Amino acid sequence: MNRIMQGRWTARPDGEFVVFIIGMRINQWWMVHRWLPLIRAMGGMIRELSARPELGFLGGKTWFGRTIVLIQYWKSFDDLESYAKARDLSHVPAWADFNRRIGNDGTVGIYHETYLIGPGQYENVFVNMPPTLLGNSANLTEAKSDHASARGRMGRS
Repeated sequence: MNRIMQGRWTARPDGEFVVFIIGMRINQWWMVHRWLPLIRAMGGMIRELSARPELGFLGGKTWFGRTIVLIQYWKSFDDLESYAKARDLSHVPAWADFNRRIGNDGTVGIYHETYLIGPGQYENVFVNMPPTLLGNSANLTEAKSDHASARGRMGRS
């Protein structure tokens, strides 16, 4: 379990970063043999990314349910795209396997959204929380002085 950071904290990444939201929805839950391999492949990719910081993955968080949501943070869009296209890493074979197993049959839906975030285009605060989301992927600083308000954290005070 992560240590709770008492007080008010804000995550301050250096420069631009990417927020990548990706996931899947199990449309036919009784077809376990079709969707379970996809979940296993997702876990393998996260392990691969976590073990290889040079790939540009900064961290993230996963929620499980009928719809699985992963919020990820990346150093750059180029890093994210390079990982997605790298034939010697896990994503390309997993994508080919998805298309072979599932394709457009409706068993599973997948989605992603990509956001390129620059300085002054985001703000966050974590109060009495263990490091999570961007707070677990970037430098944390106390949310005081110029960072005490949302406007200040956006650099618009």
